[in-house]
Amino acid sequence: MQTKIAVVQHNAGTDVEQNLSTLETLTSQAASEGAKIVCWAEAFAYLGRHEGKLEILERLPEGGPILKRCQSLAKRLNVEILLGGFHEADPDNIDRCFNTSVYLSDQGQIVDIYRKIHLFDVDIVNGPRLMESKHTSAGDLAVAANSEIGKLGLTVCYDLRFPSLFQKLTDLGCTAISVPSAFTKTTGEMHWHHLLCARAIENQAYVVAPAQHGQHSKNRASYGHSLIVDPWGKIVCELPEGDGYAIAQYDLAKVESARSEIPSLMNRRPFK
Repeated sequence: MQTKIAVVQHNAGTDVEQNLSTLETLTSQAASEGAKIVCWAEAFAYLGRHEGKLEILERLPEGGPILKRCQSLAKRLNVEILLGGFHEADPDNIDRCFNTSVYLSDQGQIVDIYRKIHLFDVDIVNGPRLMESKHTSAGDLAVAANSEIGKLGLTVCYDLRFPSLFQKLTDLGCTAISVPSAFTKTTGEMHWHHLLCARAIENQAYVVAPAQHGQHSKNRASYGHSLIVDPWGKIVCELPEGDGYAIAQYDLAKVESARSEIPSLMNRRPFK
């Protein structure tokens, strides 16, 4: 099985219309090059202060104007779309939200929903101080979505640092795992490539990582470098900076060869 997957990169701000218009253009271009799965970054529709985010929150699965627009695009282009980080209303608290990945079929239907489990609470010397848990509720369920390529594991950004989640998704049958992100410039320069390649090698799966790039505000900048890693740990496509996309071919044979030639998944043993 071979399927083209695209990772879309852009620089989101607080203008939802502009963000979505950019994504529509880039997704259309990727689809015209044969991409059947198009993956968007975390916080794709809005990246800004929480007060502004509260104004655009939508409940799932019913959604609102943002979800409807994305569903219409998927159906029109006949592509599956990963809405990397959707601002979902928390029905139990009007002042909070979930950071949610939504996977859409090529007919625009919601296939699966994943709520980010690991929230980004960090305070880096000479770097960013971000407390995602202050306004965001955490999920508690690992999600493997049915996709064009079979089981696709869903994660979001900071989840990348927790290999047990990726191991769980592999145990659920995933041969590819998505990591939509808005990795900070500081942490991205240190760890982005290393972590993505490590997760691919450990799980002998494709890792698909669309990302935000550039300066979003005075105190927030994203690293960019949207990329796809194959099951051997090789980066098969990458967009270092700027708006755009990168495309790579998912090849099930590569997953099968990695897992048969180095059967580390089968060689796992219990330990105390």
